[in-house]
Amino acid sequence: MVGPGAGAAPLENANPLIYRRSGERPVTAREEDDELPDAIDDREIFDAHLIRSINDPEHPLTLEELNVVEQVRVKVNDAESTVSVEFTPTIPHCSMATLIGLSIKVKLLRSLPERFKLDVHITPGTHASEHAVNKQLADKERVAAALENSHLLEVVNQCLSARS
Repeated sequence: MVGPGAGAAPLENANPLIYRRSGERPVTAREEDDELPDAIDDREIFDAHLIRSINDPEHPLTLEELNVVEQVRVKVNDAESTVSVEFTPTIPHCSMATLIGLSIKVKLLRSLPERFKLDVHITPGTHASEHAVNKQLADKERVAAALENSHLLEVVNQCLSARS
């Protein structure tokens, strides 16, 4: 089996486990009330900011369907303006781990107010190169340089685009 596009390399994980999507969270009366302050929480980052529906770069599946992102691995502290997201690649040698992390980070950068400090990293012990990938994702200059690469930005935007 080959990945998307002619002449693409074979998929690293050709038959991944597929997980059931969790249901959409119900909107509460408090969230609908425009008079009340609406703190950003873990569920909102997972649902409303749509990290659950980011597309996998190799498969026609979302990161949620591959269990790469889970709500329990999202931590938000609205008062301190911090968001931490752990993601778990489907295999320990996934070459797409940096691209997946970059896609999550870009989605959050585009969705959240600038006051938030973002930490996107691999779930400890789940990837052979987790230290190197985490170092790249934590380096603002490396992230900015990556997003200046038009081809890489196009791939990230495809991961973030809605599937039809």
